[in-house]
Order: sequence, then structure tokens, then C-alpha cells
Amino acid sequence: MGLSVEVEDARSGKIIANVDRLQSHATIADVKARIAEKHSKYYVERQSLRLEAKGKALKDSEQLQNLGIDGKLYFKDLGPQIGWGTVFVAEYAGPLFIYLLFYLRPEIVYGAGAGDKPMEPVVKYAAACHSFHYAKRILETIFVHRFSNSTMPIRNLFKNCTYYWGFAAFMAYFINHPLYTAPCVQQTKFALIAFLICEFGNFSIHILLKNLRPPGTRDRKIPMPDANPMTLLYNFVSCPNYTYEVGAWLSFGIMTQCLAVMIFMICGFGQMTVWAQGKHRRYKSEFKAYPRRRTAIIPYIL
Repeated sequence: MGLSVEVEDARSGKIIANVDRLQSHATIADVKARIAEKHSKYYVERQSLRLEAKGKALKDSEQLQNLGIDGKLYFKDLGPQIGWGTVFVAEYAGPLFIYLLFYLRPEIVYGAGAGDKPMEPVVKYAAACHSFHYAKRILETIFVHRFSNSTMPIRNLFKNCTYYWGFAAFMAYFINHPLYTAPCVQQTKFALIAFLICEFGNFSIHILLKNLRPPGTRDRKIPMPDANPMTLLYNFVSCPNYTYEVGAWLSFGIMTQCLAVMIFMICGFGQMTVWAQGKHRRYKSEFKAYPRRRTAIIPYIL
């Protein structure tokens, strides 16, 4: 006869499916596939199954016979989904074009004659750095990143695009303004070098993480420094890609001496700290041999 599982909606308490004739080695993924057959609206990526109504989501690879299931699973609808790559490309392409609109066509934003004033070198550096950053992100999304999950809720598309596109316009407005006052040359050059170092460091970590996970798998290993010296930051923090990201925007803010950039950096640092601390906790709970001296995002501090 095989295994039988009753699937109950965690919110409404209604039974949405009775899945029977499952093999003894059946997985959560198999249950999701059977639910999708009964309810086409709930395609596999939209489903979350758990042992308790308010419990943690179960992994697709987990076998029913190892979970101690008493004949019932709880279902949560994650809502309409969209591919991670699609979201990232959309949220990064926006800032790339929005910033360049302010830079290349200032008369559209500031009025006639706005493009007649000589442009400070730092304004050119800022446009190049900003464009490089988001072009790099798009290329990494397409060719480098490997996502643990294939989709995310579609509402994230609108939330993320509002955040990135809005801040791009906020920064571009002040940096490309005809009345913008540039900082001293030494400050600009020092910060520009720091920005490029942080961007290379961020890219180095992304390449390391890509090589850590074979294609088509969800294997998880302890990230450790490789031959690239920019990865040595792994000796101190669990998420050096976030550390370098914050460093890049801090450098960009110093280079342009723009308050809007610093506000964006602080907001990003807050969110990345939350993500980094979450990953740090997961690493420590998952790997008994995880390096104890590592912190989440800032060496020895945070």
C-alpha cells in the first residue's frame, strides 16, 4: 500500500490533499509533486511543508521515513514565485540606467543648461564606479551565483527594485547636480583605490563560493581561504562578501563626499548584518568544526 500523508493548511486548518501510495523512500519533493498534481495553483516552488503548523520548512531531499511523520504534514502557501536570477537582474539593471540618465542627460533632470558646466573628475569617477558595480552584479548573477532556491516570492521584485532604483536616483541627483562640490583630490584618489580593492575582494569571495558548490548540487561546506589573498578575510568573518560590499560603498561615499551614499551604505550594512548573522548561526550549528574566532561581518566586533 505504501505510505499515506494527510496535508493540512497551516493557516486555515483545512485538508488540501491526501497523498497515498508513497514509496518508503519517498521525499518531501515527492509529496510536493503530488500536491501540485491535485492543485495546479500550488506548483512545487510555491509550497512549504513542515511537521508542525508553525515549524520549520522541511528540505525537499528529506525522506518521510526518517522524519517520524505521524501521517500528517502542514502546508504553507509561499505565494506566487519568480526566479532569483530574474529578480537580481531587474533590481541591478535599474540603478545602472537610472544613474547614467542623471550623468549623461543632466538637462532632463536639472533643466536647460545643466550640462554646460565643466564636470568635476570625481563625478566621472563616480559614474564609472557605480556603473561598474552594477554591471558586475548583473554578470555575477548570470555567470557566477548558484542559488540554494530557484525562486523567491514575486513581491520581493517590487520591494527590491523600489529600494535599489530609489537609492540610485537619490545618489545620482546630488552627485551629478550642477552645484555639486567635489572633495579634495587626495581624498578622491584614496577612496577610489579602496573602492576598487573592495570590489575585487567581493568578486573573489563570489568565485570561491561558486567553486565550493558543484553544479547542480546543494552541498554545503565550510568556506575557507584559497590561493587568492583577498579571500584571507575568511579567517575572521563568515560573510566577507558582505564586508567587502560595505567597504565598497563606504569608499564610494568618501570619494564623493555625498550624504545620500552614506545613508544607502548604512541601510545596506544593517540588512547585510542581519543576513550575515543568520548565516553565521547556521554555519556554527551545521558544522561542529566551524572556526570559533570568526564573527559574522566585522572582524572581532560583529
